[in-house]
Amino acid sequence: QAQLVESGGGLVQAGGSLRLSCAASGRTFGRYVAWFRQVEDKEREFVAAINWSGGHTYYGDSVKGRFTISRDKTKNTVYLQMNSLKSEDTAVYYCAADSSIILSSIYISRAYANWGQGTQVTVSS
Repeated sequence: QAQLVESGGGLVQAGGSLRLSCAASGRTFGRYVAWFRQVEDKEREFVAAINWSGGHTYYGDSVKGRFTISRDKTKNTVYLQMNSLKSEDTAVYYCAADSSIILSSIYISRAYANWGQGTQVTVSS
């Protein structure tokens, strides 16, 4: 399976923007690629997902209208553009992918077999 490497995290003021990247090396992503986020010991929260071949996108309710997931097949990279950031967006953001996951499971973290190392996003109020 592909090795996933996230980048682009950092510190930003509330209302600002960040763009996260998830690059796959070794192999292509698979069927779906998703972003999850986690705060301390809480369960990982679904943020967004994209169908790698068709480009269909899906979002968690808390980020709809503010975040945009996209892909660049030529660079084997998925992006998460985050606008209008809020303090509650502070978390470690993880990229996840799976070649056999079905649509109804894309919101479930344990359905993904392949994960990146995570990147910290901190939004100051």
